[in-house]
Amino acid sequence: MEIKQEDQLIRWLRIARKAVRWLIITLVVLAALLSLFILYLRSQPLPKTDINETTTIYGADNAVIATLYKGENRVFLPLAQIPKYVQQASIAIEDRKFYEHPGFDIKRIAGAALTDLRHMAKIEGASTITMQLARNLYLNHDKTWMRKYKEALLTVQLELNYTKPELLELYLNQIYYGHAAYGIQAAAKTYFGKNASDLTLAEASMLAGIPKGPRFFSPFLNMEAAKNRQRIVLDMMVNEQYITREQANEAFAQSLKFASPEDSKGKTIAPYFRDYVVKLAKEKYGLDEEAIEHGGLKIYTTLDPVMQQKAEAAVQKYLPKDRELQAALVAIEPQTGYIRAMVGGRDYTKSQFNRTTARRQPGSALKPALYLAALENGFTPLTKIKSEPTVFTLGNDETYIPKNYGDQYMHDYITMGEAIARSDNIYAVQTHLTIGPDKMINMSKRLGIDSPLQPLPSLALGSNPVMPLEMTRMFATIANQGQKAEPLAITRILDREGKPLVETQPQIQQVISRENAFLLTHMMEKVFEPGGTGQRVHSQLHRPVAGKTGTTDYDAWLGGFTPQLAAAVWVGYDDNRKIDSFADARQAAPIWANFMEQALTGKPASVFPVPPGVVPIYVDTGSGKLASQDSKQQELMYFIPGTEPKEYYEAPKVEKKEAPKKEKSFWDKLKFWN
Repeated sequence: MEIKQEDQLIRWLRIARKAVRWLIITLVVLAALLSLFILYLRSQPLPKTDINETTTIYGADNAVIATLYKGENRVFLPLAQIPKYVQQASIAIEDRKFYEHPGFDIKRIAGAALTDLRHMAKIEGASTITMQLARNLYLNHDKTWMRKYKEALLTVQLELNYTKPELLELYLNQIYYGHAAYGIQAAAKTYFGKNASDLTLAEASMLAGIPKGPRFFSPFLNMEAAKNRQRIVLDMMVNEQYITREQANEAFAQSLKFASPEDSKGKTIAPYFRDYVVKLAKEKYGLDEEAIEHGGLKIYTTLDPVMQQKAEAAVQKYLPKDRELQAALVAIEPQTGYIRAMVGGRDYTKSQFNRTTARRQPGSALKPALYLAALENGFTPLTKIKSEPTVFTLGNDETYIPKNYGDQYMHDYITMGEAIARSDNIYAVQTHLTIGPDKMINMSKRLGIDSPLQPLPSLALGSNPVMPLEMTRMFATIANQGQKAEPLAITRILDREGKPLVETQPQIQQVISRENAFLLTHMMEKVFEPGGTGQRVHSQLHRPVAGKTGTTDYDAWLGGFTPQLAAAVWVGYDDNRKIDSFADARQAAPIWANFMEQALTGKPASVFPVPPGVVPIYVDTGSGKLASQDSKQQELMYFIPGTEPKEYYEAPKVEKKEAPKKEKSFWDKLKFWN
């Protein structure tokens, strides 16, 4: 009996030994298969994903003037720039074993499963940070077994391909915090109006609680729920020994200063300029819309936010509130071509149409191009033409009958300087026909007018439409002593990794002589003096300025410059209705004058530099000859050597006439009679 029991024990031992052997073999095979599976997953690239990032546009002072995104407002931030409180709060509330598990917290998963079974409902989640990252990066939120299977595989792949700090960095830049804010930087800006690097413990604990349910825990929507959630986060941080209980209590009691929901949407400075920059990025620099809208680009521009604010203020100050009169203003730094301010209309929220790049008739504001061409073709500042009603006979017996504004004529010979100041149309047309229409067209293009121009007599009076941006470039070229700088709005564009995609430098070309540019500038200064068409804003200007007005039945202009800044202002109606010659047409000048004075506040007044190739001469204004001691009125004028007058003014000699002999009276004759 004992032998049988012993044999049975031996038999069971053999069976157990075989079972253990097969178990070991099975475990080895499973381990090998698991290793091969892991090696396979390790060798497979993760699905391609593009994390949408907000593109940021900066002004010349590197301040943010606009952000671009569609749906997801996100700015990627390296982990080193994310405060430890943010990292600790997120780990404590979302995945306290993050640095210990391989992507799955088995104990937490089991506990969550038991809780769900006990309540027969989905009560508790067990997703780790890596699992959440896999779902947010590559999958949707469908509650299906296939989605869970894919999530598990992707979680393993993420753990195999990234370190824990890298995973945490991705998570904190990917997670949704509500109100279109994705990632901790956008969340910090949205809720507190500050950078994530500046978040306090109280602010970090508030934000860490939001991703669980942005609609329920947003302090903008439910402050009570947000504070309760913050308390849970702080308690979890105490449990994980990240902070002390005293720190938690102090953080919870701290009064938080939130940004307003309106501020969280982000304010755009210079919206017309922003649109112009986006258009340039697409059309000129070849960037696709996808990259611009959510590629995390950094676009650095030439806009001066302070000048922009003053430009917008000037437009709002002088445009009438009782009618739909529109305005456009562009300001350019002459030496670089940098666009410093751009106003494309009175209200961007009502009309996004950018009028700085729309074509309108410039009227007499285009005459500087004519007079520069004349100076190159034999005219001097003293060239005289009679200002009187004139019928110009053209080819084929055609006639052209221009008129001066208000039918006002000098009925005498006037100089080029007087013609510019008074905006005399007869002088302009006669000059245009004398030198030939092609000369003005060529000069206009050299100065920066790219719009098509027709060789008609009316071109002298600005009959062909041009853009305010082009007009500003023309005035900037004259201000820069004949050197044309291509208008620049973008200085550089960096991709999300900081690599340069676009880098620009000022492109400058001498297109007219410094001497002629100065001669014209000196004459254009008279526009703002008594008798000039811009004299009504003379009292607003407290520095040397030169400019030119322009008025048509539909448009009013004033363009001009100082040595430091050039600007052009257009005023009119979008529907091309006629402007009122007094109420509407008079608005361009004060907008321009107000902007120029305010934009240059704090900068010393500067005179226009006199190039060495011109000579100053006092001229007798009546005769056009060199002034002498006989001159009753004289003026300082400038000439290119050889074109100045050679003779001095001499007052006409008055011949002395003998007084007629007075016939003696009868009594005188009687007195001396003998």
